[in-house]
Amino acid sequence: MGLWQRMKRVFFASTGAALDKIENPELVLQQTIRDMRDRVPELNNAVAQVMATERLLLKQKENLATQQVDLESKIKAALKIQRDDIATAYIGQLMQVSSDLERTTAQAEQAQLSSKQALKARDNYVLNMKKRTAEAMQLISAAKQAKLQEQLAQTMEAFNIGDDASTFNEMREKIDRRVAAAEAKLQLGTSSVDSQMQDIEREAMDIQLQDKLLEYKQQMGMLGTGSTPESKQIETNSTVVDVDQAKETSQSNG
Repeated sequence: MGLWQRMKRVFFASTGAALDKIENPELVLQQTIRDMRDRVPELNNAVAQVMATERLLLKQKENLATQQVDLESKIKAALKIQRDDIATAYIGQLMQVSSDLERTTAQAEQAQLSSKQALKARDNYVLNMKKRTAEAMQLISAAKQAKLQEQLAQTMEAFNIGDDASTFNEMREKIDRRVAAAEAKLQLGTSSVDSQMQDIEREAMDIQLQDKLLEYKQQMGMLGTGSTPESKQIETNSTVVDVDQAKETSQSNG
């Protein structure tokens, strides 16, 4: 191998290595996504132009067909009044219009095919762009993860177990204190007066429902000759009073 070839190889190798260090995969992928998205408006404009040509040709075809029908009517009218010269002139115009109509019809059919192809190409590009964008986002996430792992590896290389261990223990204690305080606040919130009042209101509602149920059963003769709902409620209240008195006696004895 000649000296020049060896120098070229060394130059390209050094340049490639330098570019590999400078090149950021995340930035390159983001720029690629932007470039693909920037092409979408251009494709839309191109498709719009093709569709505009198609509609223009269809409009011309419609006008020529109308002129053809009109000229045929004029030829027949001229022949009825025996004006062959006028009819001949209209026939000449009709031949030109028929030729234009035939050519315009072919162009319109080709324009319709071109519009369909342009729309399909645009849709395929957008679909491919979305697919490539999703792949790029996955690669960007992988690049970020690799960067974090590299930073972690560099940190672990210079890891001082004594100093960092004390820092971790200190942070762990702070986090444990914050968790304990949050749990205490949560427990205090669930055992507040409002919560207890809600429990009492639910129990009161249950008692009213049970009393109403007993009242309906008594009206329908479904209860025996026992006490009325009012007496049951009084008995229940008295029982509660007895329980409270028992609690007070127990506390005084304690």
